[in-house]
Amino acid sequence: MTPDGTPTPDGTPEAPGPPGSPSTPADPDTPAGGPAPASPARFTGSARPYRPGSDPYADHRSAPADFEAYADLADRRLGAGVIAANDEFFAERESLLLPGPAVFDPERFGPKGKIMDGWETRRRRGAAPDSPFPAPGDHDWALVRLGAPGVVRGVVVDTAHFRGNHPSAVSVEATAAPLSASAADLLDEGVPWTVLVPRTEVGGHAANAFAVGVERRFTHLRLRQYPDGGVARLRVHGEVVPDPGWLAELGTFDVVALENGGAVEDASDRFYSSPWNTILPGRSQRMDDGWETRRRRDRDGDWVRYRLAGQALVRAVEIDTACLKGNAAGFAALLGRDEHTGGDWFPITPRVPLQPDTAHRFLVGGPPVTHVRMEIFPDGGISRLRLHGSLTAAGAARLADRAERLA
Repeated sequence: MTPDGTPTPDGTPEAPGPPGSPSTPADPDTPAGGPAPASPARFTGSARPYRPGSDPYADHRSAPADFEAYADLADRRLGAGVIAANDEFFAERESLLLPGPAVFDPERFGPKGKIMDGWETRRRRGAAPDSPFPAPGDHDWALVRLGAPGVVRGVVVDTAHFRGNHPSAVSVEATAAPLSASAADLLDEGVPWTVLVPRTEVGGHAANAFAVGVERRFTHLRLRQYPDGGVARLRVHGEVVPDPGWLAELGTFDVVALENGGAVEDASDRFYSSPWNTILPGRSQRMDDGWETRRRRDRDGDWVRYRLAGQALVRAVEIDTACLKGNAAGFAALLGRDEHTGGDWFPITPRVPLQPDTAHRFLVGGPPVTHVRMEIFPDGGISRLRLHGSLTAAGAARLADRAERLA
C-alpha cells in the first residue's frame, strides 16, 4: 500500500472506510438474520491489464464483508429485475443480477466491440471542443426492483473484468414503491430517494462492498455510475420485510420462504452450495441450486437453522431433493422452538428416510414455533424446504409492528 492509502499494483485494498461511513450496526430489536455490518475494505483505481492465458479471476480484488451472511435481495431467482437503464450500448443491464460470477472470454467480440458479462455504457464526452470532458455530475443509471422488499444491510458493486473501463465512482439510492412500479413511476420528480451509498470512488476488477446502516424497508434501488463504464454484478444483501397485509390475506403460506420473511441463521456446512437456496422460490432446476454438504467421515450429521417469518403454526412440511440423485441426504428430521417461551427444541417430524430427486410431504401439528432446525444424516443435499402454516395472532402483530417501524 502506498503512503497515501491507495492500492498497490498487486491489488492490496485500502483500510476500512473513515469514521462516519455507512456502517451503523443493525437495530437490536431486529430479528437475527446475520451479523451486524462492519465497514468493508475499499478499492480504488484500475487493475492490471488482462494477461493472455492467465486465470481472469487470479487478481480480482475482494475482501470478506460481514453483511454477505444475509440473503441477496436482488437475486433473479427471488424475482428481482433491472427495469430500466439510460444506456446499455456495450452490455445489457440484465446481466447485473445474473447468479454466479461474471464470465470473461478474451476472444469474444461483436459488432460493437468487446462483449462483456455485465452492464456497460458508452464513453461520455464533453459538449464542445473547448470543454471535451464530461461534466462533474455526468453519470449513467440503472433502476433495480428487489426480489422482495426489505432492509438493506450491504451492497456489492462488482466490476469484475472491467479493468480500465470501470466507473470512477458509484452511488446507490433506494425507495419504497409498489413492486409493479414502472420506470416512469420511479423517475417521477416526486419520488423520494434515500441515499444508501454516497458517491464513492471504486476500483476496477474489484468487488466494491459498502455496508449500509439505514433502518428502512425498500423495494427499488437506483445505481449510478460516474461518469460511465461497466459494472459486472450488483448484490444487495439484507433482510426481507414482507407485506403483513398480503400474508394476512393468504392465511396459510410457506412460513420459512425467503420471499415471506424466512431466513437462514446458521448451518453446519456450506461447502458446495448455500443453505439459503433451500428457501428460494420454485423447484430446484440444477444440482447446485440447493444445499449440499461435503462427505462426512464421522458419526455425526449436518444441519440448518431457520428463523420463520414470525411465530407460526406449521401444518405441512415438504422436504425436496430435486436434482440431487447420487448425493441426496439419506435421512432428515425437523425440530422446532419458540423463542418467546424460551423452550427447548422439540420434534416436528421424526427422522425419516429420503429418496433422491423426490418431494417428500408430511402433515404435522404441534405448538407454535419461531425457529426450525433441519437435520440431515449422514450428509448430502436438500434442494428445498417448505413449511406450510399460518402466523399466530402474536406473530402477525409483531410482523405488522416491525413493518410499520421500517416504513
